[in-house]
Amino acid sequence: MSEVDVFRALHLGRAPGDPLVLPGPWDAASARTFVEAGFPALATPSAGVAAALGYADGSTPTDEMFAAVARIVRAVDVPVSADVEGGYGLPAKELVERLLETGAVGCNLEDSGAGGVLKDPREQAEFLAEVREVAGDRLFVNARVDVFVHGDGDAADAIERAAAYVAAGADCVYPILAPAEVLPVLREGIPGPLNMLARVGGEGPGLAVLGELGATRVTFGPGLQRGALAALSDLCRGLR
Repeated sequence: MSEVDVFRALHLGRAPGDPLVLPGPWDAASARTFVEAGFPALATPSAGVAAALGYADGSTPTDEMFAAVARIVRAVDVPVSADVEGGYGLPAKELVERLLETGAVGCNLEDSGAGGVLKDPREQAEFLAEVREVAGDRLFVNARVDVFVHGDGDAADAIERAAAYVAAGADCVYPILAPAEVLPVLREGIPGPLNMLARVGGEGPGLAVLGELGATRVTFGPGLQRGALAALSDLCRGLR
């Protein structure tokens, strides 16, 4: 079984309360740490990688992002999905080729552009369909829905966008920053796997609760990196 098949299978048949937990490595060392802890797959956060490379979120040069993803993939022996933001303006064919060159088995693609402006859902669905056509089964596509971070938080809009993206070939939908109380509504209206963002440090619902509410998988954005840096800061204060 190929790595992408393994990754896809991890999303299937999950019991309520048992979502797939995907830590977000920002470099090779953090990736190895997560794998040593027993996680079966990883999902890079673009904000975390940007911070590790010295850039603000959304400002990482395209070549540097792909190079960082490739280093993470080389460092571990589990499937890695890559957050490539909105696709960096690359045509679908080039985007897919560059992702596959890194060794990544999947990607996040968000539906907002510069300045947090939501993209037209029909145009985004067309782009996702092009990605799917080029990639075939070689990539697991996680379509991010930004209604709750850049829009008005309308669950009906999120469901409508998600349906269009799934119809276009997305394997999973990610309504980032959706409130936990809306998750059952999203779960009922969205077919297929559903990705939710979990808070680190005891904030918000726990992983099992998110699973019971309908999350198929859980990611953390740059939360784990920020937690690690906070711990490092505490250590440094102790040294002084």
